Parts: sequence; C-alpha cells; structure tokens
Amino acid sequence: MAKVVIEKLVKIYPDRHGAGVRAVKGIDLVIADGEFMVLVGPSGCGKSTTLRMIAGLEDVSDGTISIDGRVVNDVPPKDRDIAMVFQNYALYPHMTVYENMAFGLKLRKIPRLEIQARVHEAAGLLGLGELLERLPKALSGGQRQRVAVGRAIVRKPKVFLFDEPLSNLDAKMRVQMRAEISRLHKRLGVTLIYVTHDQVEAMTMGDRICVMKDGEIQQVAAPLELYDRPANLFTAGFIGSPAMNLIRGRLENRGGAWHFAESGEGSAVSFALPAVLADRAGRRGAGEAVLGIRPENIVAEAAAGCVPFRAQVDLVEPMGAETHVHLHTAGHTFVARVPPGSRHAAGDEVTMHVDLAKAHLFDPASQRAL
Repeated sequence: MAKVVIEKLVKIYPDRHGAGVRAVKGIDLVIADGEFMVLVGPSGCGKSTTLRMIAGLEDVSDGTISIDGRVVNDVPPKDRDIAMVFQNYALYPHMTVYENMAFGLKLRKIPRLEIQARVHEAAGLLGLGELLERLPKALSGGQRQRVAVGRAIVRKPKVFLFDEPLSNLDAKMRVQMRAEISRLHKRLGVTLIYVTHDQVEAMTMGDRICVMKDGEIQQVAAPLELYDRPANLFTAGFIGSPAMNLIRGRLENRGGAWHFAESGEGSAVSFALPAVLADRAGRRGAGEAVLGIRPENIVAEAAAGCVPFRAQVDLVEPMGAETHVHLHTAGHTFVARVPPGSRHAAGDEVTMHVDLAKAHLFDPASQRAL
C-alpha cells in the first residue's frame, strides 16, 4: 500500500500554433494509503491523462507525483511499483490464462514456485481456478476482465490503477464486476485509483470521488457528501441519475420574506424559501440565482414542508421500482422521481410538491453553492 500525492500537476500537449493544449491544469490531490479513489468526469476532462501520468505512460509537464514518499516524475513505469488495468484488457491471445497472469512475474525473474503460488492465490480470489488453461478467446468479457485484474494482483504493487475497465461489458456484467472490484479492494486493502465517466460507478465504488472538468478538479468528497452538498453547479448536475433539476431565476425579498422566482415568460413558478435557504439568500442579497432540486424531492402528494407548483407532464418513464415523470413550467423542464404505478400521462396538467428543505442555491456567475 502507498499514499499518492499530486501537487500542481500540469499536462500540456503541443499543437500546431505552438501554445499547447493544457489537458491538466495544476491540480492537487492526496490519495490516502489504502484508499479507493475514483476520478470521474466527462470525456476530455483530464482524468485518464492524470492516471497515465501517475503510471508513467505520459510525461509530466509541471508539478510532481509522489508514491509512498518518493517523487516518481522521472521514474520508468516498471520501477514505480504500480499495476494498471486497461479498458481493452491487453491479454496475449496465444497464452493461457495462467501464462498471461504469470508473464510479468517471469520477466522480473520471480522464482517459479512463487509464481505458481501467486497466480493460484489470485485465481482463487477471482474465481478463475478452473479457467487457468484456457486461451482468452475461450473466455467471456467478464472473465477476460478478471484475468486482467488477476495479472495486476499477482505483482503485489503499491498502487492499482484502473482506466475505465468496465466500458466494454454489458450492463449486467458491469454491475457484477463493480461489486467484485469493490470486494477485492476491501479484501486486499490496497491503494486503488479508478477512472470512469460513469457517475453510477463512481458513487457505488469509491471511498472518495474526485470530480473533474476541463482539466481542473471541481470537488473531492465522499459519495454521499457530493450528492447532498455539491460545491458547484457542475458537480450538482453531474452527480445523480436522473440529474438534479437546475432552475434559473431570481432571489427576491418580499416584505421581509425571501422568495425564489423562476425566469420565464407567462406564469413562472415562485417559491417561498424555508429558513435555511432564506438565511443564505439574505447573506447573498437579491439577484440572479439557480435553485437545485433533486428529482426525488419533487412528489405528487402533499406533505409537511412541501410547496406546491403547477406543471404539465411531457413524458412518463416507468423504471420498475420507480417512475420518472418529465414536467415543464413556463420557464423550465423538471424530472420527478415518484413511486411506481404513477397515474400521470403526457399532456396532463398536474400539481406537484417540492421539498425545499432539501434544495440548493447556486450563484450563476461564480457557479458556486451559496
């Protein structure tokens, strides 16, 4: 196990104009010994580039990367004591499962009996014991992924790096492999850095999540903290499925009481703010703002503390355990997560209710949470 420390890390790719493209923009991140850290964000946010710099597969333009107290900027990948699992598995097609898992150890001149012990131990952990003599072409996608993980485990590295390892699997297999990797991390107690664009993977697997956008870190926190207390508009909209409803409007003081009025023509929705949000509005003052509401906090039935509003139903999506109801008002669209068996239908005019005690306010200029 090892602590990984990233300080002011920069990656610049050259371009034909000579200025260069800054793919990673001076990020700082500390990954604790034995922690499962997930780097998540949309394509092009710099998460895979960051992982590849940690692995030594990309040169560092500026800043430092330390593993177990040693700066590794100029250390070759093979000497960093890391193991990486790629999206494409990278198995040798002419080698058996056993040979694929043992190959790296043979190159390092590990004794044969120790190689056997390590491979069989990893195969037992991953349920590969009966597949050791098979070639990769005789394996399913999930089995190939487990072989790639096993090849990393046998090296007993200080840090495991996973670069979108589940992208090529079907939905059912992704769920299964998420659980297997999480269990494996708890069993081994290793430092693990995992890159994905899938926020569901991030929420279900990581001890902490690092949300990235345009080469910068937006927020680093535990999954539920990201969900319940997003630091900015990007994190609020990216974490959660369906995404948080973000409504643009204004904060207004009406006779000493703070209200949020959505922007839009016609009968725009207006909400009287509860004490917590009113206090934040008071510190901020009247002006433009964004109100964030999670889909589960918009309900069909009246409840204590909920505020009603009128909307029209655009679409109803039965999901089995829940139903997603897409709505619109004069200025915005909303998604509500309601219990199964909802009787809403497209075109209906309905009254919905918002639990504003669980809502969020953001500054549209700075994008930060109030």
